[in-house]
Amino acid sequence: MSFEPRVVVITGASAGIGRAAAREFASSGCRVALLARGDAGLAAAADDVRAAGGEPLTIPVDVADYAAVEAAATRAEKVLGPIDAWVNSAFTSVFAPFEQIAAAEFRRVTEVTYLGTVHGTMAALSRMRTRDRGAVVQVGSALGARSIPLQSAYCAAKHAVNGFTESVRVELMHEGSNVHITLVQAPAVNTPQFSWVLS
Repeated sequence: MSFEPRVVVITGASAGIGRAAAREFASSGCRVALLARGDAGLAAAADDVRAAGGEPLTIPVDVADYAAVEAAATRAEKVLGPIDAWVNSAFTSVFAPFEQIAAAEFRRVTEVTYLGTVHGTMAALSRMRTRDRGAVVQVGSALGARSIPLQSAYCAAKHAVNGFTESVRVELMHEGSNVHITLVQAPAVNTPQFSWVLS
């Protein structure tokens, strides 16, 4: 990127990679909009951002709800200023054999992990493209390249994130846009997911 991000939005900001990213952006003085569902996690992440030298804004939101994500983006820009970078880190999963996963559970993983990424990208690009600058970062997974047993819903959603991101990336390149979209394929890391998600 040819600019330093000053306003950053992070989904899934209450824990794990999203919260770590919030601390990292805050350490360079960024204003950080923290999006997640849990009030306690958001409050703790906001404390982290302040301690690292950034300015936090907490916005409780379910990324599966596009209208809520769009409203969060509007609020972030109203309070913090134009969004320079948007990080899609929110996800959920189910640890179970496919035959034991209910249709509603599979749908929820897809709506949060895949469609949540789509919703965040839509909200970010609708603002960034008019300014012809900005960056969208998708937090992918090694499981988006190599699926494993007991996580069929999550692996499928992360594969979908890969395909979606590549299509949008090429479209932006074709337009000659200065907006960038990238995918970070995360390995297994020590996050709370293994005790938080349905098993």
